Amino acid sequence: MSEQPIAIGERRPVAARDRHIFQVLAAKMAHAGITPNSISVAGMFCGIAAGAVLVVTPYVSSWEQRLAYLSSAIFIQLRLLANMLDGMVAVDSCARSPVGGLYNEIPDRVSDAGTLIGAGLAIYSNLLVGLAATSVAIFVAYVRAQAKVCGAPQDFCGPMAKQHRMALMTIVLVYLTITPQFLQPLWDRDGLIVLALWIIIIGGTATAIRRLIRAARALRNTSV
Repeated sequence: MSEQPIAIGERRPVAARDRHIFQVLAAKMAHAGITPNSISVAGMFCGIAAGAVLVVTPYVSSWEQRLAYLSSAIFIQLRLLANMLDGMVAVDSCARSPVGGLYNEIPDRVSDAGTLIGAGLAIYSNLLVGLAATSVAIFVAYVRAQAKVCGAPQDFCGPMAKQHRMALMTIVLVYLTITPQFLQPLWDRDGLIVLALWIIIIGGTATAIRRLIRAARALRNTSV
């Protein structure tokens, strides 16, 4: 692993990064020789697992569905934890892999696809809506990455960036876990997961447009 300076300003702003418990955890992981790239890959598998457990919900009993919802919410949070820790470990070890940028971006896109497609295959959900949400989520990240290639600063703005998408999914999944069936609305057999996916589609589209506008403004200002 070759040593390179870590560009702190290039990281997604995450408030939890300043918490002592996560700083200690990151330092211990760095001291143990755990690489940022391996953490990124672990986060990717958590994202896939979050969707995989939802795929089984049409075929199991009610209490097993609730267990799947809760498991998916936990896997989503573990994915986000890994996404945060990989950068923190890179900073604590004062080094990163030359391919660290690839490990930072590509597993995230696989995670989005795994979680959102899985959500589209859940009970009372819709695969086409899940695929559309996946496409929008990936496009939002593509806009950010392409703007950076063109010379604009990294822009992690919302209203439906990664942390917002995953927060929404987590809230819905926890709600489905703890509430009785009669408090879980259905619209022509489409449930709350479909509603969450539609919010991701609409909010993600708005996010992509906002990032494009901000990137274009920044690029025009730098060319003056």
